[in-house]
Amino acid sequence: MFYVMLCHVLSYYVIIIKHCFKKDNPYLIFPCSFGSLINFILFLVLAVKSCYSKRTESTTERKVISLKENTPLTPQEVADILRITKNTVYELIKRGELKGYKVGKKIRVDLHDVDAYKNKTKIKGPKEGLSSPKPSQVTQRAAPLPEDANENNSLVICGQDILLDTLSRHLEQHPQGVRALRSFVGSYNGLYSLYQGTVQATAAHLWDGDTDQYNTPYVRRLLPGIPAILIRLCSRMQGFYVPKGNPKGLKGWGDLKRKDLSMVNREKGSGTRVLLDEHLRILGAAQIKGYHREYLSHLAVASAVSRGEGDFGLGNEKTAAQIDDIDFIPLQMEHYDLVIKKESMILPPFQAILEIVSSPQFKGELMGIGGYELSDTGKIVSET
Repeated sequence: MFYVMLCHVLSYYVIIIKHCFKKDNPYLIFPCSFGSLINFILFLVLAVKSCYSKRTESTTERKVISLKENTPLTPQEVADILRITKNTVYELIKRGELKGYKVGKKIRVDLHDVDAYKNKTKIKGPKEGLSSPKPSQVTQRAAPLPEDANENNSLVICGQDILLDTLSRHLEQHPQGVRALRSFVGSYNGLYSLYQGTVQATAAHLWDGDTDQYNTPYVRRLLPGIPAILIRLCSRMQGFYVPKGNPKGLKGWGDLKRKDLSMVNREKGSGTRVLLDEHLRILGAAQIKGYHREYLSHLAVASAVSRGEGDFGLGNEKTAAQIDDIDFIPLQMEHYDLVIKKESMILPPFQAILEIVSSPQFKGELMGIGGYELSDTGKIVSET
């Protein structure tokens, strides 16, 4: 358009200049025409400047747009754009729904990938002429994890030992950490929850009597097809809680075959209950009197034994030191491991967990609590 206008203006001024230099009227039109010529030159200068300016602005605009599209965003910035929690961003990346990449130990997402995710997940309205499906035609799906489980960038850890409280506190204070919510369930149920995806990590101390191994055989069975890693938290001594002085003279696992004993038991799914059941199976022993008298923690079992509700109970050594009027008979060193899906380990909160558990500060606190063997703490002891 600019060039067309320029051609018209040039034609106009050529006619004027020719007319100015005619012999019959050289002075009458020339001043006017000379002023018009000056105007024409100014017009040309301004037009060229304007055209160059627009081209420069257009080029700059394209560069800015290109730069914005390739701008790397932090997970928190992505969370702010999508109005979700940072932990949900990690889950989207882990599931492959949102493209992300690592820069050192940090996760980054490009802006154009965020836009692509938004466009891909936009809800489309029903097409014209199509009726809404009847209730019977709608596929029923399991309810998703409630939003408050991920609120404030948190994750859920299953387990009952007090060392998980220490781990949760360190995780919340770590630069790459998040708030850890606790689910106080036993090892078996914790692994099942990890399989269902309702928790992100679980502690376990499940003994397999056939292989004499802890945890790994159960992880393979309860997380089929899901690669996982096992991080050693500690080892603990398991044994019998008995009344002060051990009036029934219990000495070891063989006493489980005696008919003159009553016991206080743990709930189904706890690692201690599995330990007892495996030894009963191996010994071929019948259920002991009081077998169905269940309590939900080591502390509750030890307290019940001190009150005379049973001749013995099974639990860890550390708890025995907290209850008066009972003795502890050591039987078996168990391994207490943290189980995490392998796919989660690329995410900063889980890298933070591994760093914390391996740190001298964490081990120092556990030594202060007492009752833990820490030689392998922080090591990845198994992968499935």
